[in-house]
Amino acid sequence: MKVLKSFIILAVVSSWISCNSQKKDVTSLKTEIDSASYALGLDMAIKVKANFKEGNTDLFLQGYRNGIDSTNLLMDQKDLNVFLGAFFQKMQQEKMKKETEKNFGAVKKAGEDFLAENKVKQGIVTTESGLQYEILQKGSGENILPTSKIKIHYHGSLIDGTVFDSSVDRKQPIDATANQFIPGFNEGLLLMNKGAKYRFYIPQELAYGMQQKSQEIKPYSVLIFEVEVLEVTNE
Repeated sequence: MKVLKSFIILAVVSSWISCNSQKKDVTSLKTEIDSASYALGLDMAIKVKANFKEGNTDLFLQGYRNGIDSTNLLMDQKDLNVFLGAFFQKMQQEKMKKETEKNFGAVKKAGEDFLAENKVKQGIVTTESGLQYEILQKGSGENILPTSKIKIHYHGSLIDGTVFDSSVDRKQPIDATANQFIPGFNEGLLLMNKGAKYRFYIPQELAYGMQQKSQEIKPYSVLIFEVEVLEVTNE
């Protein structure tokens, strides 16, 4: 990460400098070492400014000074890499989230509007997590547990009717463990038993969220699954 690399450069440069070396700004670069020293400092500043606009300049400089003389440290040196790695990873995730919402905000809103309208329809049940489902056919066999071995048929589509995956169309049911799918699908399965057929309406938070799973499944997509349980084995 650019900013993290800049901090590494800073640590190297710091070893060259004495804590008593505060001088007035120079107006020319006389030697190659002068030029390299200035270039490294300027490069670091440009990268930090570009990638860490929210930074506190005073604390940045205080940390620099404390690092040089190794006194008055407000953070243990052994914790630096872990903290900075986690911090800049969080920043990157937030940046990606903003970018995704900018590009796929319409998909997100369409899904929210769909679920709000669907929620009040007759026969629709909404769980505490936000999963919506309706019973198309009741079962009469064993209930599904998270560890159950199951054979199911499923038909997956988007709110506009686009089919993205279907064992029904392939005429080939799948064998699986009941806890290996996306959260909304896993939750829905635990409501079912052998012989049951349900339709799940899975909010994006319980599906793939801001991840683009395929060409059809864009970020923030609501997923609809018709699921029929053919076999359940509880050991």
